[in-house]
Amino acid sequence: MIVKPAHTLVALACALSCVAAEAAKITITSRDPAGVGFNDPTPVAPVGGNPGTTLGQQRMNVYRYVADIWEKNLASNINIVVSAGWEPLTCNASSAVLGSAGAWNIWHDFPNGAPGTWYPQALANKLAGVNLSDGTPDDGSGFGNADIKTQFNINLGKPDCLAGSPFYLGLDGNAGTQVNFVATLLHELGHGLGFSVMTVSTGNGRRLNAQGTAFTDNGLPSIWERHMYDNTAGKTWLAMNSAERAASAVNPFQLAWIGPNAAGAAPKLLKPVGLAKATAPAPGYDRTADYIPASFGPAPKSGSTMGALATIAAQAGEAGPGCSAFDAANAAAVKNKVALISRGGCTFAIKAKNAQDAGAVGVIVHNNVAGAFTVGGSDPAIKIPTIGVSLADGQAFAAAVAASVPYGSRGKPGVVTVTLGQDPVRLSGADAARRPLLYTPNPLVGGSSVSHWDVTASPNLLMEPSINGDLTINLKPPYDLTVPLLRDLGW
Repeated sequence: MIVKPAHTLVALACALSCVAAEAAKITITSRDPAGVGFNDPTPVAPVGGNPGTTLGQQRMNVYRYVADIWEKNLASNINIVVSAGWEPLTCNASSAVLGSAGAWNIWHDFPNGAPGTWYPQALANKLAGVNLSDGTPDDGSGFGNADIKTQFNINLGKPDCLAGSPFYLGLDGNAGTQVNFVATLLHELGHGLGFSVMTVSTGNGRRLNAQGTAFTDNGLPSIWERHMYDNTAGKTWLAMNSAERAASAVNPFQLAWIGPNAAGAAPKLLKPVGLAKATAPAPGYDRTADYIPASFGPAPKSGSTMGALATIAAQAGEAGPGCSAFDAANAAAVKNKVALISRGGCTFAIKAKNAQDAGAVGVIVHNNVAGAFTVGGSDPAIKIPTIGVSLADGQAFAAAVAASVPYGSRGKPGVVTVTLGQDPVRLSGADAARRPLLYTPNPLVGGSSVSHWDVTASPNLLMEPSINGDLTINLKPPYDLTVPLLRDLGW
């Protein structure tokens, strides 16, 4: 997020703001030079409902398509201006920064806003009923008064920038192994519209001061803070000091969103926590773990037997466990069984596909660090269920497999059987009061912590820190919680 020096408006006539809001209008303004980004003349074939015949046209078509979706979900009498550009961002052959977006201007103390509270400009304009930056001279950039500024990686998919995984510019969601630009842009514009803690430094809990020049212990809160409730501290961020906010930002599974719209919708959308029970013949090795379903492959079926569990051995030259085609020994180990594979080295979909090709009937990926994670990705060729469990649970499952070998009969090793079920009380991605959780891993993930839904939510939500392959373009329940949260902020 980029925070410009803030503006403050202290008085406007109510006649300008006390009118019913109409459907929002979003204007996309390009800052790309000739021949670059939106102006790239490279010929391309139409794809996935995108009729553009040049790369630049297709990029702008996606922007317009996504803007239209947001317009249908928001109400405002004031035009929302998005400054858009394509730039070379940080990347290498195996990883890349896809892009970013944020509120480019922020405001406090304007008509119809909470006093002494920071708002993103698009929302502030809606509430005030006027364009708060109207009449302010541009800063020379050409986008100084924009509501939202976006930038996306122009090199994505090239050999030195997440090779082979460019943005998919189709409008139908069939991204395959490419990066779905529609979902990515929907997500980033959500941040620019206000889905962000915005003016709090999550590392130390300090807030941006009223002048917009520094983060201090006595800075102003953002509108986001009044709806975040830490179950451990028993406080909202609005009532916390800087140290308490910093501690809350790294308090896993304890920071809930209590805004009435999103909290009220969550129980109707979030699924019960999935449970994977490993039953072992070796005494003391039974284990029940929470699981996260993968965004690819068939959905795991509660009440079903997933299968007998098998571990795999390291293979020479592989990037990580399960990242290469299984050798004969590993293929024999997982045939007709559920492969237990550690995270790391390659995508989850690659691991699952390699296990499937070796004859596995399912895959359990366990984390390689403490904390929750998303089993994201996409590959329509995967036809077996895949789930994710924690590092501790994965290690316990592996120990059970090893300990159970002597408990077989007639020369057959003893096996651990995994069955799937649901917790009758808990909801995925929610606290004990069934309110949706925000993402608060420990250690802090700068730019992601607090300003996203937690990755344990199922179904996957648009505003999680990762773009998952099973997302839709529906931003409301029963598909998503993005619009209810924005309603809580004032949209």
